[in-house]
This record gives sequence, C-alpha cells and structure tokens, in this order.
Amino acid sequence: MNYDVFNGDADGIIALLQWRFADPLETQLVTGVKRDIKLVEQVEVQAGDELAIFDVSMEKNMSALEQALAQGAHVFYADHHRSGTIPSHGNLDAHIDLDANTCTALIVDKLLKGRFHTWAITAAYGDNLIAKADELADKAGLDAGQKAQLKELGTLINYNGYGSKVDDLHFHPADLYQALKQYVSPFDAIADNASPYYQLQSAYQQDMNAAQAVPAVHESSKLKLFVLPNNAASRRISGVYGNWLANQNPDSAHAVLTENADGTYTVSLRAPLSNKQGAVAVCGQFSMGGGREAAAGINALSKDDLAAFIDAVETYYA
Repeated sequence: MNYDVFNGDADGIIALLQWRFADPLETQLVTGVKRDIKLVEQVEVQAGDELAIFDVSMEKNMSALEQALAQGAHVFYADHHRSGTIPSHGNLDAHIDLDANTCTALIVDKLLKGRFHTWAITAAYGDNLIAKADELADKAGLDAGQKAQLKELGTLINYNGYGSKVDDLHFHPADLYQALKQYVSPFDAIADNASPYYQLQSAYQQDMNAAQAVPAVHESSKLKLFVLPNNAASRRISGVYGNWLANQNPDSAHAVLTENADGTYTVSLRAPLSNKQGAVAVCGQFSMGGGREAAAGINALSKDDLAAFIDAVETYYA
C-alpha cells in the first residue's frame, strides 16, 4: 500500500503536489487540519508499504515512524520542523532542513531540481517566507503582478488549513490537494474561474475583515497580542492573520489567541521577522506547545497561564 501523509497547510499540500507531479501514483491520503500533526500513527503499516511524509514534525511522530520502519515499511520523509534524533535505518530516506528560511516545499523543490518551481514559490509565500519567495520569484523572472498572484494563492491555501476540526475548513485538505492536482502550474489554477482559488478568496476577505476589527488586548515594543472569539471564522483566520501582522511590524512578536469552547486559548505565535527564532522555545514551555523557530503555537493555553505566556514572550525578545 502507498500512503501520502501531509500537513493540511500550503507547505504540506504543495510539497506533495510537486512530488506527485514528478511521480504520479495512486495513494491513500492521510491529512487533517494544520495542527493535526500526529498523522503517521493514523497509518496501519504493513511490511512493504511505502510512506511519503511531508511537513509534519518527525519528533512528534517518532514512535509511529519507528514502528513503521520496524514493520518493514519504506519511508520518504521531508520536513523543516524540529526532528529530534533522526533514526538510522536503511528504509528511511530523510530530508530534514531546520533553516528558518526554508519550508518543506522548497526542500522538495531542490530534490526535483526546480521542475515545478512556481509551485514551490507559492508554498514559500503561503508559509510567510515572503523575502525568500520574493528572492526566488525575482530569480525566476516573475513580474510584480505574477508575484502578487502567487503570494495570494499561497496565502489562501494556507488559510484553508486552520481550524480546530475539518468542519471549520472550506475544503478538506485532501480534497483541496486533489482539486489543485489538475494544475501543473499555479497560474493555471488562478486562470480557472472554477478553481478553489476564487471560493477561498471571497471567504478569506470576510474572515480577515472580522479579525482586523478586534483591538489588541496587549501591546508593547516586543509583543502585540489579540484574542479572537470562539467561532469558525476566528479559527480559520488565526494563522494567516498572525502572518499578516508580522509583516506589518517586522520588529515585534505577534500572538493571535482564539477562545476555545472549554475556556482555554489556541495560540498562534509569530517571532519578529527581523529575528526569526524563539517561537518554538516560548511555546514549548507550555503544555501542548510546539512548532518551529519562526512560528509556533499552543493548542490549549489556560487563561490562568496567559500572563505567564506574555511574560515568556517579552522575556525571550527583551
């Protein structure tokens, strides 16, 4: 059996798109909302199975990965999140790069020698690697209008991945992947009025307008923090809103908290773009926290811990 395991955000979807454009194969798709990262354990592995895994932390999936290898599966693994100690195993082909200025789709782009480069640039924009994406787009000879189109498409694909459950999303990530797979170029997706691009474009603007109307609850030279209400629109927009805020003020950290039904907060933290490190160190101090250097989160932060979270961010970036 062949399995494709991938994060439901822009980076995971587009990393897999490139891989399957290069190596078309019918596979079982395993994915979910962006924060659903323990995906490898969802696969019932048997000897001889082939797993291709994109944009989910190896560290968070280590026990399931080791079990899959022990069962005799062959695993290709590409990612840019914290990996832990990478297993030394003949059946594991791991491509892990923790550089804050790369993403999984760019790792795959290098492996494929740029065969679907405009898709990789789209993923970089979606993962908020704006400077890197601009640099790659300029080298590729794209004009300002084309760059803006790829940036918007990447942002919209990423936006679709946020939610506490799949019902919050406009498209199940597997369905979005399948819909995009018919476009070998991202410009083809943009040119097709029936593509998901246009449905996501309209929904994104509505959700963004609602988020931008919410005032900050904490603001200092080091951190700006917002709390969004408990609804699907807030859960959908939280991550891309955090990216948008980071680009407005690159010298500050930004946190977007969304109220959960149980009284906790879901946290999206963005490190300052001028100092893209430390987000995972801050969020890792709290239960259910994780991520990467430039962007991290906490799935359930107690309201009693909000002051401690603010203090942790302020202290780290002091």
